[in-house]
Amino acid sequence: MSERTRYLLDTNVLLYDPDALLAFPDGEVIVPITVIEEIDQFKSEVSETGRNARLVSKAIDRHRQTGSLAVGLQQSNGSTLRVHIWNPDSDGLPKELDLRRSGNRVLGSALQLKKQGGGPVVLVSQDTNIRIKANALGVEAINYEGERPTTTELYAGWELAEVSAAELERSRQNQPPTFSKPFYPNEGMVLQDRDSPPQFLVYRKIEAERELQPIADFSAGIWGITPRNPQQALALDIMLDPSVSIVTLMGKAGTGKTLLALAAGLQMMMDENTYTKILVSRPIFPMGKDIGYLPGTAQEKLEPWMQPIFDNLEFLIASPISKNHPAKGYRALMDQGLINIEPLTYIRGRSIPNQFMIVDESQNLTPHEIKTIITRVGEGTKIVLTGDPYQIDNPYVDSISNGLSHVVERFKSLPLAGHVTLVRGERSALAEMAANVL
Repeated sequence: MSERTRYLLDTNVLLYDPDALLAFPDGEVIVPITVIEEIDQFKSEVSETGRNARLVSKAIDRHRQTGSLAVGLQQSNGSTLRVHIWNPDSDGLPKELDLRRSGNRVLGSALQLKKQGGGPVVLVSQDTNIRIKANALGVEAINYEGERPTTTELYAGWELAEVSAAELERSRQNQPPTFSKPFYPNEGMVLQDRDSPPQFLVYRKIEAERELQPIADFSAGIWGITPRNPQQALALDIMLDPSVSIVTLMGKAGTGKTLLALAAGLQMMMDENTYTKILVSRPIFPMGKDIGYLPGTAQEKLEPWMQPIFDNLEFLIASPISKNHPAKGYRALMDQGLINIEPLTYIRGRSIPNQFMIVDESQNLTPHEIKTIITRVGEGTKIVLTGDPYQIDNPYVDSISNGLSHVVERFKSLPLAGHVTLVRGERSALAEMAANVL
């Protein structure tokens, strides 16, 4: 046992994923006593972090009932679990490190274990600076996620092929090109004129027919908006397909994620009667934070958080096409119960059938929170997750480990899912430039 690799878990790892206790089946998992102390400070929180803190405490306590945590106890996956008590007089930490910081005390545990000999010691932390300090002290350190793809390696949902004007015209005349590359279900192929980039054709892999098919023509617009680039057209085509139950849209500010999702929802609810209502939500960060501290009724409390949604709805309802409908502004649709705006805080335990559900700012959610939301989806409901992995407010996730990126990678091979990464800002020239250079 002593020759096993010893994985020392930092607090941030366990607060991010309580199952990290079982993430190293061939090793010895060690939790420093200072991590137990720090986790205790979070367990009373109503947030997802508080929930994870309680799960970690309960998991370790279950092991405690079977023997001594100081010696080490067998876990279900073959690894062992041990709690390490740090002795500050024997770790050899430099005097420059402030021992009032829990991360430095975790480093002390790692150094002490290394001095004791035995198997290799690996510090597992999501804190970049802790990993840097560990390396400087001669302790191996890794990120909990290990080798992860970069954002540029994430599945984009479409491929681009630049062709000549003649090839584009042949494709337009129902002579689509052939590709040796295998496509995921609902993945798009954009054919773009290399000499006149605005000219393009978009195809989508339809799993039932096992081939690429041209997407629908949106030149007439959907609720007053017309896609301005091929990625927006592909996104609309996927969202308006009832056979696709979950759609993920990624993109920087101004690419039209929320506006496209709302337009598709209005089209399928008001014009096609596919869904009975639209449910729009976004995290009140953190997810477990109550809105009670704001003045007014529940709806009035939500308005500061949901104003971006209201702005997009007002734009769509005020479009010329809305004159064909009886609604006088989005609040009329809300009063009729056709559009519901709700915080994600209260979604756990619900079942949501026959609705077009939009979760905005999904990049701020953890994989577990995303799972909680998707498992609420009932029969006949479509869920659209939107977000920008470069605008994250949650300190416990990053551009790769957030729930939205997690869903994109896990669902990309399933026919009921579709994903599009929107790359071009269309809000304004200034907004596009700011998103790129600031």
